[in-house]
Amino acid sequence: MTQSDLARAQSLITSIPDYPEPGVVFRDISPLLADGPAMRAVTEALIEPFAGQFDIVGGLEARGFLFAGAISAMTGVGILPIRKAGKLPRPAAAVSYTLEYGTATIEGPDVLTKGERVLLIDDILATGGTLTAAQSLVADLDAEVIGSAVVLELSELGGREHTGEVHTLFVE
Repeated sequence: MTQSDLARAQSLITSIPDYPEPGVVFRDISPLLADGPAMRAVTEALIEPFAGQFDIVGGLEARGFLFAGAISAMTGVGILPIRKAGKLPRPAAAVSYTLEYGTATIEGPDVLTKGERVLLIDDILATGGTLTAAQSLVADLDAEVIGSAVVLELSELGGREHTGEVHTLFVE
């Protein structure tokens, strides 16, 4: 992976105004996901600072799942699926939080062992609600967040003020 690989990957992210509601600009990573070399460069860059430090990767629904799957395959660790409420048959923990444009609840299954080291992965850091909730969820499941990584940070929304340190590939 080179800087030019990452620059090319970043160029594939598109902005869609007024989605999912007026005033919100949605960042669409679908073109990046559809490009194998871009996906590989981003996935490698997401885990680079955390190599060898995590036992499982927590993927935040839904696009975080895609990166978590790739990371799992690359590193040989399992996946902790962090889902929207009502998607798991037997959630072990749930956390509610505020989004840029509403509220939501996430849940996690009972698959972690006490003290397990979790790397959290998501596509975008906006207001920080989802990632902060995921950090709390992992703690509620008696595991340890060793780091959080996102593809894109929307810095004007101040999410990092809530999440603490986050490894971010691209900042707008």
